[in-house]
Amino acid sequence: MTKLELFSDYVCPWCYFMTGRMERLRSEYDVVIAWRAFPLHPDTPKEGRNLDEIYQRYPYPKADMLEHLRRNARALNMPFCERSKVFNSRMAQELGVWAESQDAGETFHKAAFAAYFVNNQNLADRGVLLEIVRQIGLDTGTAEMVLDQGTYSQAVERDWQRAEELGIDVVPTFVIGENKLIGAQEYRSLSRFVNQNSVAKK
Repeated sequence: MTKLELFSDYVCPWCYFMTGRMERLRSEYDVVIAWRAFPLHPDTPKEGRNLDEIYQRYPYPKADMLEHLRRNARALNMPFCERSKVFNSRMAQELGVWAESQDAGETFHKAAFAAYFVNNQNLADRGVLLEIVRQIGLDTGTAEMVLDQGTYSQAVERDWQRAEELGIDVVPTFVIGENKLIGAQEYRSLSRFVNQNSVAKK
């Protein structure tokens, strides 16, 4: 089975939009998807940062960018709430690595995306994160210990470091070996990428 590394962040709308396509890819190809944490807005404070400040970094008007996101959400039939802030995802990423170790990674990733993009929740809020853990059937006491002790902090740091080593500065990015596919992709582009890397169909 071929390993495909998916570099992603829970506060990236394009990563959220790709979730259905990744499920389809996994169902049609002999591929295991290895989730990798990426620091999209690592300097965001716990209380969040206004989206106006984030969108100032881009050369396009905020209204146009938001409408583009809404159109994509509608086309994919995915709920997409109105938000005014971006939140820090570091603690969520640490719990994401822990959930992976509990064979609940995909479930946690979906729930974290939903908390942020559907329910407009702060992923830097411990109560929000523990409620996600509870909802997906993992132990909240263990999750608290994971956060308190920074059990998976180094694992997240390794993911961030690997992204830097590979020159990744856009998410989602898909990696097989040393080959990369950068940015949100239509399913046909994903399937072409895995075919080019000799991934067998199921």
